[in-house]
Amino acid sequence: MSYESTLEYIHSVKWQGSKPGLSRTRELLKALGNPEKELKFVHVAGTNGKGSTCACIASVLQCAGYRTGLYTSPYINRFNERMQVNGEQISDEELETFTDEIRPHADAMEDLPTEFELITALGMKYFVSKKCDIVVLEVGMGGELDSTNVIDTPEVAVITAIGLDHTKELGATLPEIASAKAGIIKPGGDVVIYGGDEAVEAVIESACKKQGAKLHRPDFDKLNITGVDLDACRFDYGPYKGINLPLIGTYQPYNAAVAITALEVLRGRGYKISDADIVEGLDAVVWQGRFEVLGRNPVFILDGSHNPHGMQATAKSLGEHFKGRKIVFLTGVMADKDVAGMMSYIAPMAKCFVAVKPHNPRAMNPEELARILRGLGVEAEACGTIEEGAAEAVRLAGPEGIVCALGSLYFSGDIRQALEALKTK
Repeated sequence: MSYESTLEYIHSVKWQGSKPGLSRTRELLKALGNPEKELKFVHVAGTNGKGSTCACIASVLQCAGYRTGLYTSPYINRFNERMQVNGEQISDEELETFTDEIRPHADAMEDLPTEFELITALGMKYFVSKKCDIVVLEVGMGGELDSTNVIDTPEVAVITAIGLDHTKELGATLPEIASAKAGIIKPGGDVVIYGGDEAVEAVIESACKKQGAKLHRPDFDKLNITGVDLDACRFDYGPYKGINLPLIGTYQPYNAAVAITALEVLRGRGYKISDADIVEGLDAVVWQGRFEVLGRNPVFILDGSHNPHGMQATAKSLGEHFKGRKIVFLTGVMADKDVAGMMSYIAPMAKCFVAVKPHNPRAMNPEELARILRGLGVEAEACGTIEEGAAEAVRLAGPEGIVCALGSLYFSGDIRQALEALKTK
């Protein structure tokens, strides 16, 4: 198959939908020789900060000399971003080869796998072929029933900040969502949690006790943020001094502290990771679409916030970077989101909103989104395309203003392309 037909096959209608359970993934992996049994993992679940935490851990492990796989979702610009080894994405040819290998096994299954299950199996084959020492594995949704949870006890399980998201699938309360995330805790394992909510921590503590797992927490009292600008966050964390993290959301040092705690657990398990590796690895982190500066005139920020908890963190970052200034928000969301709840955090700092529709079948119509936003007492207009929306947001902000594009990771690649096109005009 060509690269295009490979992606067409992976995204084809027959795999669509979300079906809980691990039986299909296990069946497919068994047909492939159980490649997951040959790998070691850092398994990362949570509502917000998963991707950033994964990127931090993977960057440090690579810096320490380990051949490191990274499995994340969704992608920002190209599908290949979802599987990387030492920062290098799976090649088009490799993607074609492994899809061709998996195809007959997937097609033969009576209960067809979902797209995410298919991709997870593909990732396992790929990481084994690349002889990875360790794989940083991001959960897609939830934990207990997520297809990544077919693995045995990982080297360390990490649960990042938990908030209300995917409530239809995971539960309507934080303890219910925490219970789903705690499903990645395995017998005798090490577990690192972000914490911050007593009810959430109680659920995870209970799961650890039940599984005989050891719980570790970052000590945020040891976190001293020394500077933040549009290039990096600078901070000290315990013995790690002068960390320069090129992720500028003011919440990112907290994610980095979680990553450092996980790396310390790995060190306790025999991994050779020096303090210098941690500092250098964090300095080299690359993670797109999370409070990322795409332009300066106007300042144009792309952020992946897509739930109330994430939006609250973004609002805090915007307030600290641009105190008292009004911002043009370019936004598109999925139809199942609590739009009013999400946007209420940023509405007070809005000059206006420009609503667009991400290229996803679950996306909300921009006219409907604009109507809900007006209900929050702010100006909002709908645009027919993301390209038009980006141009309108830049026009409304003016060269001295600020644009923040947020609401869904699914339109991040299109926003980036639209902005590049504007720069060439």
